[in-house]
Amino acid sequence: MRIAIVGCGYIAASYANALPHHPELELVGAWDIDAQRLDAFVKRYGGRAFASEAKCLENGRVDTIANLTNPRVHHAITSAALRAGKHVWSEKPLAMNGAEAKSLVDLARERGLMLASAPCSALSETAETVRAALQAGVVGRPRLVYANFDDGMIAPRLSPWNWRNEVGAAWPARDEFEVGCTYEHAGYLLTWLASFFGPVRRVTSFAACLLPDKGIAVSSMAPDFTTGCLEYDDGVVARLTCSLVAPEDKSLTIIGDLGALRVDNVRHERCPVRYRTWTLPRIGAAIERRVNALCLSMGLTALREGWTSWRSFPYVAPPPRWLAGRKPVDFLRGLSEMAAALRERRACRLPAELGWHVAEIIDALQSPAGGSEGRVIESRFPPIGSRFDPPEATRRVRTRGEYT
Repeated sequence: MRIAIVGCGYIAASYANALPHHPELELVGAWDIDAQRLDAFVKRYGGRAFASEAKCLENGRVDTIANLTNPRVHHAITSAALRAGKHVWSEKPLAMNGAEAKSLVDLARERGLMLASAPCSALSETAETVRAALQAGVVGRPRLVYANFDDGMIAPRLSPWNWRNEVGAAWPARDEFEVGCTYEHAGYLLTWLASFFGPVRRVTSFAACLLPDKGIAVSSMAPDFTTGCLEYDDGVVARLTCSLVAPEDKSLTIIGDLGALRVDNVRHERCPVRYRTWTLPRIGAAIERRVNALCLSMGLTALREGWTSWRSFPYVAPPPRWLAGRKPVDFLRGLSEMAAALRERRACRLPAELGWHVAEIIDALQSPAGGSEGRVIESRFPPIGSRFDPPEATRRVRTRGEYT
């Protein structure tokens, strides 16, 4: 699949760095409103520097646009690309609210084009392993989920506006603070939960800006702390928290009738998946009691849910070995999935409707409404499925024209 990148900012390097591991993707070129940033990007990663957005969208060699611009222009750029007849991969979120996102879903369906949006980590081996563990019943029937994306108090303490990627593009601090960490981060957990539990039915939330001064001038400061309860079918409730205040915690814990399932970092695609059952073997329970007694006698913290009772669930497939460093993430999983879906003439496992659903939930989290009754979520999406499902389980698609 031949792609063009629109937006050569901070995140674009993470996409381009993964290109050598995805030969099915060809970078045709890029465009950015900042000519210097565009020039630095194409010099490092190749492809042509398009003279304008229009030149990029009308280029006949480009099949798919990767929209890596800032969230507030996602809707405009994606709309223009779809109208130009291009498939689109959008960075998160698909749009800034459910209505905008739905209009993009409708436009893509009308044009017979594929539309999908980040994040794509729900396709990772770690997420697939959590799904497999749930299907295997290791924790019994799921009841409660604790989902966290606390990024730590990065501002003003770490001066993140000084961060630069490999080609010198700055981390977009002002935009991040004005848009808010919930729009930037909640999708990482929401897409995993959508894969496991399906659509959210209702959201009850709270939002606040606890650090109004983050060290740089902004037009308006978005909430830097949100927490919400998400209600799914079958009685599953998830508590999701996003913040730029609490110490870094990107964990996911799923509690069921028989035990708990945990991933310590959903942004680490080689992170182990561990589980613990409530009923321990007698030897394990005895060891845990004795170790805890020893810890307490020495003035140390007891292990509580300690090392004797957490076990690793085997990966459904080994994560790619090239994933390493501080952020072992494959940013091209989503575009690769789109390429496979187009080639195989099937539905993408990250359907446009999922992006709409996530946008609607994020809006509900950051802008609480409905009081104690919460906000009903209207959007729905088809089952995501697993890439390890048999071929006959994959939903086929029909469009006005065949995908190219």
